[in-house]
Amino acid sequence: MKTRSPRSTRALVILGTVFLLGGCASTTRIGTLLAEPQRYDGKTVQVRGNVTRGAGFLGIGAYEVDDGSGRIVVIARGQGVPADGATTRVKGTFQSVFSLAGRTIAAILEGDGAGR
Repeated sequence: MKTRSPRSTRALVILGTVFLLGGCASTTRIGTLLAEPQRYDGKTVQVRGNVTRGAGFLGIGAYEVDDGSGRIVVIARGQGVPADGATTRVKGTFQSVFSLAGRTIAAILEGDGAGR
């Protein structure tokens, strides 16, 4: 029976870890989005947090997500609105509406087929 050297085993573990981490979609802190809106404007982002409030009608609506670093409005199209208090993951296009006196107003337009 042939055994692997510790060096090749270590290389396999590192390669497996890189593969697994590379396949995971990363989330961006809402506070980071709001602090650097020009960097993310028009780009696809993913956030995770708790729904603090929302409203919807016939599959279209809006809700607010708080991840502890900030809050952002999510415009939902075709998927409805999650319940208040629910933990959610949202992927969509970041849109900076405006910045004034150090405060940024922005939204995420939830993409079609983007998971929660």
